[in-house]
Amino acid sequence: QVQLVESGGGLVQAGGSLRLSCAASGRTFSGYVMGWFRQAPGKERDLVAAISWSGGRTYYTDPVKGRFTISGDNAKNTVYLEMNSLKPEDTAVYYCAADRHGILGDVRAWRYDYWGQGTQVTVSS
Repeated sequence: QVQLVESGGGLVQAGGSLRLSCAASGRTFSGYVMGWFRQAPGKERDLVAAISWSGGRTYYTDPVKGRFTISGDNAKNTVYLEMNSLKPEDTAVYYCAADRHGILGDVRAWRYDYWGQGTQVTVSS
């Protein structure tokens, strides 16, 4: 019974910051890649950042490089996404996901095995 539960979303003005949390439970996640995806209305679900659970290696896609930071606390089974310098185009539902195959940098959402329900991030201009 793997569960991923996101929290931390909300409404923020452009230029502001938010920190999202993903609490993972139900199994040992060693060897997994944990990813943050986002989906805006009418658009595809896109990877924004990923981290290897054991090694701490990270990957970012171009729209968020330099602004977002993914990190993990293995003792708490929690993955974070620190979002800075937020822009209106960052508005989306943000999802936490886990890939048991552990291929960092693979942006294909369908490779991820477990998903949270998402948390809404809205950035006003």
